[in-house]
Amino acid sequence: MLPVSLFYLIGLFDLWAGIRTILVSSAGAYVIAKYVDGPFMPWISFVFLMGHMSISHIYRQFADAPDKVDITGAQMVLVMKLTGFCWNVYDGRLKQDDLADFQKERAIPQLPSLLDFAGFVLFFPSLFAGPSFEFVEYRRWIETTMFELPKGADPKTAPRTRGRRKIPRSGTPATVKAVVGLLWIFLFLKFSAWYNTALVVSDTYMTYSLLRRIWVLQMLGFSTRMKYYGVWYLTEGACILSGLGYRGLDPETGQHKWNRLENVRPWGLETAQNSRAYLENWNKNTNNWLRNYMYLRVTPKGKKPGFRATLATFITSAFWHGFYPGYYLSFLLAAFLQTVAKNFRRYVRPFFLTPDGQRPTQYKIYYDILSYLTTQTAFCFATAPFVLLTLPSSLLVWSRVYFYTIFGTAASMAFFASPAKPWLIKRLNARSNAAKQRQQEKQPQQRQTLPLDQHKDENSLMGPGLPSDPAKELDEAIMEIREEVEARGERGASVSMPKGKDMKAAVEDKLGRKL
Repeated sequence: MLPVSLFYLIGLFDLWAGIRTILVSSAGAYVIAKYVDGPFMPWISFVFLMGHMSISHIYRQFADAPDKVDITGAQMVLVMKLTGFCWNVYDGRLKQDDLADFQKERAIPQLPSLLDFAGFVLFFPSLFAGPSFEFVEYRRWIETTMFELPKGADPKTAPRTRGRRKIPRSGTPATVKAVVGLLWIFLFLKFSAWYNTALVVSDTYMTYSLLRRIWVLQMLGFSTRMKYYGVWYLTEGACILSGLGYRGLDPETGQHKWNRLENVRPWGLETAQNSRAYLENWNKNTNNWLRNYMYLRVTPKGKKPGFRATLATFITSAFWHGFYPGYYLSFLLAAFLQTVAKNFRRYVRPFFLTPDGQRPTQYKIYYDILSYLTTQTAFCFATAPFVLLTLPSSLLVWSRVYFYTIFGTAASMAFFASPAKPWLIKRLNARSNAAKQRQQEKQPQQRQTLPLDQHKDENSLMGPGLPSDPAKELDEAIMEIREEVEARGERGASVSMPKGKDMKAAVEDKLGRKL
């Protein structure tokens, strides 16, 4: 494994400097994990690794040689692996009772040997483009415990192997991934000749109608994604061929799954009807890394992630990608798009469902079509700077389509900040209450025999996306206000708990509606 990685780095790409970069990052992370104790150990490694990678990003940006192969992509994958490794070592030093389930699964109670660590760092199928994976997964693969059947499982369901080899046969799923990956690469080569950055910044682009310019922008994003689809499918296929992509037996279908390191779902992304589906199907391993090792880690134990966690995750993701202005334009706009999409899904979508939120109405198809078109056109606009990279080019292309997503996002946020939001909530509550009353009139005898706890659950139903327990929500809002006051007091600010009308106004601000 190690000689093959060295052959790739030196024999094929002559990346002697890349060897040094990988050595510095991996050796630094291992030394920090071994010799630094206490709760700051993972953060020290995080700062070291991100700082080292930032140097590579800056060098690459000033070199401005997109056709030259450099180590930055491999270093980005390595940062995910090593920061996760340090957090897992830290979790291994804590008591089991202090860990969440995902921490227990990944904890490393004993530091691995240098040889095992080097194999983890230089695992060649995912060396340059990912996918990233945990050290615990790598160790289970080396020890072949990954392929053991769960207790109580029928031995007949064990995956087929060759002779005494414990790794299941993976040729077929790996070949499928490779063929599909090559197909994506072929399509990328074709489509990128038609839709590229040179076209959208040229004078020819402005000879098209507005709808055609938006279509070209959509196809520019699609053709760019094809490149990533192809590379990620090929690398995932290589991991499947090695056996590391094995996920176990699907209890529902009885089939063996090979999607442990799946990084993208093209169909799910290209047909996404909302921002959540769009982002969840893209670069999945990076999303998991940001959630497990930033979003959840900056959140104090016993509390829910809030604005600080979101901000920290946003900043980490931006720095991880690099320092091109286009990245920051895309991330910033995407954050606002997520907020708007959440409001529409919470306060508008329920009108196209039955009052219990279980079934679509006859008009749901129109909402789905509009949601799909809005999501895709909004994100083709938002991701354009991610492809163009520079600030002048990004603003030029945005202006050529009249900043339609920015204006639409601003109008939507103004709408939900207006009295329209409380009005929508009122209508949803009235709709839900009317449906419950009709149900009570139809089934009077059944309600008389319901147990007390079932009456309580039914009465608490307030409609899809709305609070089921208003009293609990009110208590949580007051608790958040109290915590903010205490936090400001600890920082030396002169504040006190609001009273009377001030308290009412603060609670209404937290709830987003009038009391």
